[in-house]
Order: sequence, then structure tokens, then C-alpha cells
Amino acid sequence: MAAVVVTILLNALDGFDVLSISFAAPGIADEWGLKRDALGWVLSMELIGMAVGSIVLGGAADRFGRRPTILVCLMAMTLGMYMVSETSSITELSIWRVITGLGIGGMLAAINAVVAEFSSRKWRNLSLSLMVIGYPLGAVGGGLVARQLLEGGDWRSIFVFGAAATAAFIPLVLVFIPESPAFLAEKRPSNALQRINRTLFRFGLPNISALPPVSSAKNMRSVFDIFRPSLIRTTLLVTFAYFTHVSCYYFFMKWIPKIVVDLGFDASSAADILIWAMLGGATGGAVYGVLTHWFGIKPVTIAALLGSFVMVSLFGRTTPDLQVLALVAGITGFFINGAAVAFYVILARAFPVHVRASGTGFGIGTGRAGAVVGPALAGILFAGGTPLASVMMLMAMGSLLAAVAIYFLKLNSAEEPETNGHLHT
Repeated sequence: MAAVVVTILLNALDGFDVLSISFAAPGIADEWGLKRDALGWVLSMELIGMAVGSIVLGGAADRFGRRPTILVCLMAMTLGMYMVSETSSITELSIWRVITGLGIGGMLAAINAVVAEFSSRKWRNLSLSLMVIGYPLGAVGGGLVARQLLEGGDWRSIFVFGAAATAAFIPLVLVFIPESPAFLAEKRPSNALQRINRTLFRFGLPNISALPPVSSAKNMRSVFDIFRPSLIRTTLLVTFAYFTHVSCYYFFMKWIPKIVVDLGFDASSAADILIWAMLGGATGGAVYGVLTHWFGIKPVTIAALLGSFVMVSLFGRTTPDLQVLALVAGITGFFINGAAVAFYVILARAFPVHVRASGTGFGIGTGRAGAVVGPALAGILFAGGTPLASVMMLMAMGSLLAAVAIYFLKLNSAEEPETNGHLHT
């Protein structure tokens, strides 16, 4: 339980780290005189790092372990966040945001595997959903802090706070997240049995006397199995769906503060609208986890994606009134983040242990290209004079396309057998 709670907090940290640039965007644009198209690329920089980090460090988590990967990612995030506060040019800022993104991307792949492997089958969907809603909760908490920092200082203070908060998680991971028994049983280092039993003892579970037998098929496993016939359909469909949805998701989340400021409101009011979107997102993620128990993963996911399409489109036609904007943003966040939660559940359930972090990392990492394209494409459209309502409709199409892809997905549970009732192998 403690390990799962820490992963929720880690994802909350990711939520703040990713959206810190959104809170800071108006100040950055003012300081360097950035136009909308240039700002769109700045907003996308850490997403490039996240794409690479998810793929590369997701593979590292399957090779070297979940725990050491998380620790390395935390160090990269701490360094990247702090150095942004010291930058003197857009180029420097962009480089450090890419480095921050590398850590965030690897972290997402690793903690998704940790939650799946430390949760029982009965509660796995709910545990994964709770982990993912840490992201909007972190954004909400970070938004409240950012609002105060923006009122009493400049945008750089947001990143100083983020660096300190990230560094504080390193000892928490060392204490509360041991290496996954499922990973140790799969990779079998020389002291695997002793390490597994130490972890089982910490969680109040009985020891095992021997490791499960290894079949010849297991000996031939590879991280590239996600491209084999048995998994390639799932890999491609989930990656495409994630790509198109996150292009919509990150456009919405990253452009909200700037759009609200351009409607004539101040930066702190714009942060409030983003906070409402994150609150709606946290609620949507929690509700998604409950609804999947009743209706299944696919139907609830498709419903959330269709809701996202409708609400993002509607936001572009909303009356420029703060209360109305907050309400619509909250409902939009409910659907758009509920759908985002779905992908983490699907990825964790679709891939077996030996490629769980790799499959998650590839799906998230390749799909993150959509997160880069979304804000940047919107910046180009805005700079070209495309009206707000039209931009919102075009970007909302990403969620609609994702719904179509999920409809055609044949999702297998891909559940691994359990040894002694508690060890996933």
C-alpha cells in the first residue's frame, strides 16, 4: 500500500512539473517577447524529452529495475527544474525543459509497472486509476502554489519550488519503494529470492521457499516482443489512440492560461481556470476507475473520449466569463483526464511483466509526439489567424480519432499467473 501511495505522489509531482511551464507561460512570453507560434514550441519542449524518456528509460526499467530507474529520473527532474530558474535565454530554457521531460517520461513508465506489480488483481484497475489521478491533483496543488508565487514574485520562482519538491521525493523512494518482486522473479539476479522475501515480509506476506520455474519460452523473451504478432496490434492501436488523444489533452492544458489571458483576464485568474480543469480531471480519473468495475475498460474509455471531443469543442465557444469558463474547464477536465487515465490502465493490462515498462514506455513515448504536436500546431494555427472556436474544434478531433481506435482494439487482460496468491511472475 505504501508503495502505491508513493507512486500517486510521484505522479502528482509529474503533474506539477509538466504544467509548471503553463503557469509560467504568460511571464515567459512577456520577458522575451515571444509570439504565439514560438511559445507553442517552448510549451512542447519537455514533451519531447518525455517521449524519449518513456521509450529509453522504460526499457531501462525492464532491464535494470523499477526502483533505480525512478531514482535516476528524480535526479534528472530536480536538475532540470532548478536550471530553468537560472536560464538567460529561450534556448537554455528549452534544453533544460527537455532534460526535465526525460526524467518525467521514464518515471511514468516505471511507476505504472510498479503499481501493476504491487497491486492485487482485484484492485489493480482502481490502483492504476488512483495513481494516474495523482497527476491532476499535483497540478491543482501546484497551481495553488504557482498562483501565490506569481502574485509575490516572477515565473522563475515556480521552478525553484518544483526543484525542491522533486528532490524531497528521493529519500521517500529509497524508503518506501523496494524493487518489484515480479521484476526480481523475472530477471533473477543472484540474490533474487532473498530480496523478494524481504519485500514480502515488509508487506506482511508469507515468504516463498523457491523461485517459480522458468520455462524455455521465458528464456527467449525480449523487450522487442511488443512488436511480435501476438502484441503488435495492441501496440499500434494503443499508440495511435494515445497519440491523438494527448495531442488534444496537452493543447487544452497548456494553452488554457494563455487563452484566458488573451480574453482579457490576468495571469492569476488564468491559473484558476487551469486549476478547475485539473480538479475536474482528478474527479474524472477517480470515477473512471470505479466505472470500469461495472462496465468494462473499453466502453468507459470510449465514452470518456467522446465526452472530451464534445467539451473541448464547446470551450472554444464559451462566453468570456470567469465562472462560465471555470465550469466548462472543469467538465472538460473530467472527460479529458478520465480518458488519459484509461490509457495507463490499458497499457498496464495489455503487456506481460517482462515488457510491461517497455510496452508502456513505447506507447506513452511514441504517443507523446502527439503531446508535442498539439501545443505547437495550435500555436501555428493561432499565429495564422485561425479563430479560437475553429482551433478548439480541430484539436478536439484527436479524442474522436482515439475513440475510433479503441473501438477496434481487441484488449486481452494479459494477466500473469500468481504464485502463492501474491507473487506476480
